Amino acid sequence: MSKEKILVTCALPYANGPLHAGHIRSTYLPADIYVRYLKMNGEDVAFICGSDEHGTPITVRAERDKVRPIDIATMYHSMMQREFSGMRIDFDIFSRTTTPTNYKNAQEFFTTAQKKGYIYEKEIEQYFCKTDNKFLPDRYVEGNCPNCNAEGARGDHCEKCGRALKELSNPHCIICNNPPEMRMTKHWFFKLTSFDKQLKKFLKRKEMPPNVKNYAMDWVGKLQDWCITRDLEWGVPVPVKGAEGKVLYVWWDAPIGYVSATEEFTPRHWKEYWTKGKIINFIGKDIIYHHALFWPAMVMAHGQYSLPYKIVAGEYLSLEGKKMSTSRNWVVWVSEFLKKYPADYLRYYLTITTPLNADMDFSWKDFEARINNELSDVLGNFIHRTLTFTQRFYKGKIPRPGKLSSEDKKLLAKIKETQKAAGKHIENFNFLEGIKTVMELARAGNVYFNEKAPWKDEKTRNTTIFVSLNLVNSLSVLIAPFLPFTALEIKKQLGKKAILSDMRWADANEKIKAGDKISAQILPIIQKVEVNPSSSEKGYVKRS
Repeated sequence: MSKEKILVTCALPYANGPLHAGHIRSTYLPADIYVRYLKMNGEDVAFICGSDEHGTPITVRAERDKVRPIDIATMYHSMMQREFSGMRIDFDIFSRTTTPTNYKNAQEFFTTAQKKGYIYEKEIEQYFCKTDNKFLPDRYVEGNCPNCNAEGARGDHCEKCGRALKELSNPHCIICNNPPEMRMTKHWFFKLTSFDKQLKKFLKRKEMPPNVKNYAMDWVGKLQDWCITRDLEWGVPVPVKGAEGKVLYVWWDAPIGYVSATEEFTPRHWKEYWTKGKIINFIGKDIIYHHALFWPAMVMAHGQYSLPYKIVAGEYLSLEGKKMSTSRNWVVWVSEFLKKYPADYLRYYLTITTPLNADMDFSWKDFEARINNELSDVLGNFIHRTLTFTQRFYKGKIPRPGKLSSEDKKLLAKIKETQKAAGKHIENFNFLEGIKTVMELARAGNVYFNEKAPWKDEKTRNTTIFVSLNLVNSLSVLIAPFLPFTALEIKKQLGKKAILSDMRWADANEKIKAGDKISAQILPIIQKVEVNPSSSEKGYVKRS
């Protein structure tokens, strides 16, 4: 009997800038932890992502830089690939929404929904720039928000009050800075209002997390039909006559990128994931609206694919008590962090500090304390003590144990308990409790080592070191979904084959063999860190 297929998707990062810690914490790290655990248990899982490459922010940037939109998208697609790789976030495929497959699928979604009567055309008023002789979609026009009077509101959205907008006060074209005028133009609309009852039923399922359900349910009953075309050349062409010079809205073709990336990853079996599999979306809080309402309605209109089984939405990350801002450079850039620290330090800190369904504040002092007092003093300390003791007293050879005492049996039993408990937490998307459970096992190892005092108790020394080495081996497995680089290093120093894809969750209970040799070179697994006080507000940190 074949296993159930599981499709895990991550929100497609927009190809208009590099990644920062907020992206990693809300979406990509929790998804990677979850997928690693599933794969360690032999599940049939596909891990899907890609860059979102259409829309006005890229065309605006391209016009200003006098390059093609594809050049901007390609630059950031490659950059994000390197940053994900540096963080050891290992997608099965990291595709792009500009592939021929996605163009085909985005147009097919449109024509299928149109044939079923869910898409209609309509004449609407839109800003038109006489100087540039073109209509101004979305970010091509800015002005004051008519609701809160904030400056710099865009043609479709005010960042300050969060309102969706149709008109602005004192609008101007961002290219020529001249005021536009309103003109009639034709666009195509998706009947989002037709899916009100179905969306309500979808959101009320017990699998839907409260933060997603509560946010999206506030919109059900207030939905309006959705304009899904734009006056642009950059994007997926609208596949109907009379739509020349118009493309599909970026939020139409972007989620279809999940389907396209799956098709590109496994051309023979992709439909099985989308028709018979369990689909789990990992997203950030800011796009719940799109993934809990727009995208499910699109799937319902299409009628041939499964709805998401679960939508996991990570909450916001702030920095030193203030909202992160890329424009003000008030963020922790992934590329900058990786120049100074191992990726696992960020993976640990973003997982251990706050539950995913609550907002988190990134503090450099707290980062320093957690790496030094927890990751180094607890996990790193136990492993290093055990391995160096083995080298010193046994020349790196694993000793043969004597009769197990009640303390020995208790610690070995705790390995099984931890394996079960940590696994259950990951399955329930409670990654904080999962890593805490594994760290508690390392803490128990330190207590055991101190109480058994192998440096002075020669009678029980062999057994103590044998049990401790078994615990080190178990920790290398149990920490792998959270800290893959650290897991590999532990395995390497144990003298074991260090390949992540070969690790199995059940291996945590596997006993090491007396007589085997550990690595001849034992180095600290975790280096302590020191924040530079004079530069910490800028996020500058250095290794000690």
